[in-house]
This record gives sequence, C-alpha cells and structure tokens, in this order.
Amino acid sequence: MKFDDIKKLTLKVNALILGMVFFLMGCFAYCGATFLVYFSIPTALIYLYGFYLILHDKLGNYVRMVYLWITLYMSICTIFLGNKFGFHLYSMSMIPILFYTEYMAYKMKTRKVETTFYGILVFIMYLVSTAHATYVGPVYNIDTRYAGIFWFTNSVIVLGFLTYYSRLLIRRIIDSDKKLTERANTDRLTHLYNRHYMMKRLNEAYDDDKNHYIAMIDVDNFKSINDKYGHSAGDEVLKKIASAMGEVCSDCKVSRWGGEEFLILTDDGTETIEKLRQAVENINVEFEGQEIKVTITAGVEEKDKSVALNKWIVAADEKLYIGKQNGKNTVIA
Repeated sequence: MKFDDIKKLTLKVNALILGMVFFLMGCFAYCGATFLVYFSIPTALIYLYGFYLILHDKLGNYVRMVYLWITLYMSICTIFLGNKFGFHLYSMSMIPILFYTEYMAYKMKTRKVETTFYGILVFIMYLVSTAHATYVGPVYNIDTRYAGIFWFTNSVIVLGFLTYYSRLLIRRIIDSDKKLTERANTDRLTHLYNRHYMMKRLNEAYDDDKNHYIAMIDVDNFKSINDKYGHSAGDEVLKKIASAMGEVCSDCKVSRWGGEEFLILTDDGTETIEKLRQAVENINVEFEGQEIKVTITAGVEEKDKSVALNKWIVAADEKLYIGKQNGKNTVIA
C-alpha cells in the first residue's frame, strides 16, 4: 500500500471516529452523563487536530496521539458508566490495530510505533478501569436499559474495526507473500521464470505421464554483441527475445536458464520453437540509434522416462551444441 493510499484510509477512519464521538456525545447527554458530554469536547478537538496531522504527513504523531486518547477515553467511560456499557471492549480492537500499524511502518520503512509500550498501557488501563467499575462501582447509576444499547453499539464498532483491520492485515500479508514468491521465481531482467522455478516444473513434467519436450536455446554471437555495443545493448537484446518468447510460447513454460541461455518446456515438439526462431530472426533491436540483428539456436529433446532428468537436459544441450557447430540460427531435434 502506497503512502497516499494509507493517508486517504487514515482520513476516512479519522472522520468515522469523529462521527462516533459526536454520536456518543448525544447519547451521554440523553442519559444525563454530564461529565462525559464535556469530556467529548476535547475528544472531538483531538480528532479535528488529527486531520491536520494527517494532511501534513505526520501519521506517526497522529497514531500515537489517537492510541493514547482512545486508551484514556475507554478508561474514563468505563469508570463513569461501568462494564455493562461495553467501553472496555475497545481495548480488544486496539491491540491488533497496533500490530497492523507496526507492520505498515515496517513496509513503508518509517519509524515504527512503540507497540510494546502502547500494548502494555492498554492492558494496564483496561485492568484498572474494569476493576474500578467492578469493585467500586460506576460514577453514574444510569438506567440499565440504556446499558444494553451502549453495549450493543460498542460491540458492533469494536467487531467492525477488528474485522476490517484483520482483513486488511491478511490481505497485505498475502500480497507481500505473492510478490516475494514472484521475485523468487522470476528473472529480474527478462521477467521470465528463473532456473530455480523451472527445475520445479521440469521435475513435475518428468514425473507425469504426458509427452513433453524441452528446448535449450542460446542467443547466437551474444559475446560479440556485448563487445561491440556494450552490456546494456546485450541486456536489451535479452529483453526483446524474452518478449518474443512470451508471445510465441504463451502455452509453454519459459525460463532464463543463465546468461544468454533459455530453456522452454513445451508439449508440441519443434513447431513452437521454430516459430520462435523465425520471430527472433525478424526482430530489430534498436539501441542508441543502432539496429542489432539477432538469431537463436535451439536443441529440442523429448522426454524419455528411461533416462534421468538431468540426462534429458544434457541431451537438449548437446543438440544445441550441434546446431551451433552447423551454422547457428537453427532448431535441432
């Protein structure tokens, strides 16, 4: 999640909390909890000031201020109204949100919120306020029929925040895991699968009962291209060839095997590989005002369960070598 997205989300959450403050302020007034009505005024000012902090990119200060004030607000309301009104439930939503904040600070490489300190603070204030309400009794003896309404409202709010932020955290973790997996399996230059990933697919193909072929492919005269035009030109050539592979071999597993070598797992023998050879032959790689012509040579080998997997790969590589020795720009099967 980008910083601007987090900023927009925080603005929405702050507006929602401010609306809740005014709603509860009206409820306090209706029930005759005068102190809590007055206490709602600085609470509202805190969240109004929160808009300033968010808009000026001071999210860390905003988070710290809100955590402290919610902890105080939860405790004061519990002491004055008692446990039956459900304000102590807010502590349950604050703990997972604290750790979500720490996770986002890590992802954004910003200063993290002191989650341990705030977690202990919330825990202590929860114990103090609920113990006071249990053993001393609430300050206001409000008609208990209102307690059910408050408890239900606070429960819905707390469960809503818990569900939303838990879902948000899980989605972030899943997205991060997908990106890490993609990076682990993908070559950074060509965006094709890397050798590590392709070995997994080759093992699967070797073990199943279907007919498969592998094509070991090498860019012809690649060293000469690097020597003449530079390594940046060589990188551009590899990217262009990789792009052609993605288009022509869309039904195949395509990988950068190493350097200027590629390995393709296909089910149709030489047909697709020959189309690829022709497509590459027609590519004009433009680099710094110069056109570079490129060709490829491929060795194709059918799967044979009577030989080991590594021998399957070696056989394709040997056919590639034959193609190199016989003029290049060819497919040997």
